[in-house]
Amino acid sequence: MTAEPPPAPAPAPRGRRPAAGPVRTAALWVPDWPVVAAMGAAGVDAHLPAAVLAHQGVVATSAVARSAGVRRGMRRRVARERCPELVLLDADDARDVREFEPVAVAAETVVAGVEVARPGLLLLPSDGPARYHGTEGELARALVEAVGAAGFEAQVGVGDGVLAAVLAARGDVVVPPGQSRAFLAPRPTADLLHAVTDPGGITAVRDAVDLWWRLGVRTLGDLAALAPASVSGRFGALGAWAQRLARGEDLRPPARRRPEEDLAVGADLDPPALRVDVAAFAARRLAEELYELLSRRGLACGRLRITARTEEAELERVWRTDDTATGGLSAARITDRVRWQLEGWLTRASARGGRSRGGGDAPPAPIVRLALAAEEVVPAGTHQPGLWGADAGGDVRARRALGRVQGLLGGDAVLTVAVQGGRDPRDRVHLTPFGEQAVPPRDAALPWPGALPPPAPATVLERPARARVLDAEGHEVRLAPRLRLSAPPAEVEISPREGDGSARAPQSPSARGERVVGWAGPWPLMERWWEPDGGTRRVLLQVALGDGRGLLLATGGEGWAVEAVYD
Repeated sequence: MTAEPPPAPAPAPRGRRPAAGPVRTAALWVPDWPVVAAMGAAGVDAHLPAAVLAHQGVVATSAVARSAGVRRGMRRRVARERCPELVLLDADDARDVREFEPVAVAAETVVAGVEVARPGLLLLPSDGPARYHGTEGELARALVEAVGAAGFEAQVGVGDGVLAAVLAARGDVVVPPGQSRAFLAPRPTADLLHAVTDPGGITAVRDAVDLWWRLGVRTLGDLAALAPASVSGRFGALGAWAQRLARGEDLRPPARRRPEEDLAVGADLDPPALRVDVAAFAARRLAEELYELLSRRGLACGRLRITARTEEAELERVWRTDDTATGGLSAARITDRVRWQLEGWLTRASARGGRSRGGGDAPPAPIVRLALAAEEVVPAGTHQPGLWGADAGGDVRARRALGRVQGLLGGDAVLTVAVQGGRDPRDRVHLTPFGEQAVPPRDAALPWPGALPPPAPATVLERPARARVLDAEGHEVRLAPRLRLSAPPAEVEISPREGDGSARAPQSPSARGERVVGWAGPWPLMERWWEPDGGTRRVLLQVALGDGRGLLLATGGEGWAVEAVYD
């Protein structure tokens, strides 16, 4: 086999020299960071057992809670049984980023240009800083001492490539150069989850790990030994990403270059922004512009640089994106990172301009300019906009139009519908401001006993319309004992709603009666039955009319009402 000539070396970004082999990377890891951030924000004493709880159960625990038997994945009731004095705290991504800012600031006093992989984990090149401090061990010691002086416990690891560095940090060791592949080989493939920087990619990586386990690929050494062409052809970009990590290689290609001039966007804020919501509104527009630039050129970025300039200083932070594992850096993901970082800057006094002359914390200065830059851009591969469909331009123009309306009327003036948990269609509707990545109050993925079965109605009426349900003999259908119907429905008469003519609501039920050609139910719905007044007792009924429409009817025992309409 004849080796191809090596490509011409590309200029290293920001003073970093080109790497001929695996890149030596240092990782700074703060153990149990979600719990540490939540306890610090809530003022919980460190000696108390604490855990962070999300919809899927416990997602992080403190060392005290683990000693009492609390583990990740436990439900609230089980965790309480194991440790009755357990302090449960809600998961909050924005809080985790905001509280992590002092850690990043402390690390930057030792090494300039750190990358935030995720809250609780920093990545940085170790070659230059290790030469400055003497050895990689001295570099790790300096980082731990700087973060410790800020009031946090951290562990630092160094290795060839990102995964080796992250796992070395979890063990607080330095892997010698050239030994990372042997260091990774005996570890299970599930350790790849520690290198995922975007929560949206955890599910995809976990599914791939489960599949590899069933196929007999159970360690990182097994994955690294496979032919790269076979892995890429069978598992796509995700498989190539995982195998590169398993071999101790860097996530990025060796030939790096600076971002193009036009892959950066910025805007002056007039008036200056002192509140997070005001700055985040401008950040969302910049994120959409940057995403459009990347999509048009078929590029993806390895790093996202966020720069905010105040009247006193310039704040800058770099986020690692690693879109290869998650399918592309979308505008929503860019917005989330910028919003989280703005909360960290605006709610805590930063060491770079957030301290008063007397040494105390001063209110943060208003932001006068915000800029985003895509760095280390590479071909996006499969992340390419289509010739037609949602990403052909129509969706972008619609978002721009809605953004202009929000700019005129305010962020809460344009609302979008999100699905949340509930038992009837009206409860499942949750309105959120357009572009806001807010989590619905109730998780739709949880089981909801007694919920209306699919399909869901197409239109939920803002005001239910009164109706009469008649049987074949013209008598009204009522609720019998045990929430049953007194007779099969044969006809539905809908009363016109006050001030709502048929011309204004062409999809709402008409005022004339219609023959029932099919029906399903009733679906009894009893909520909060333990309250003194007995709670709410309702019955839902699905009917198909002779004109082709479908209705969702509801009654509490005193007349029927049309709740929603099926197409």
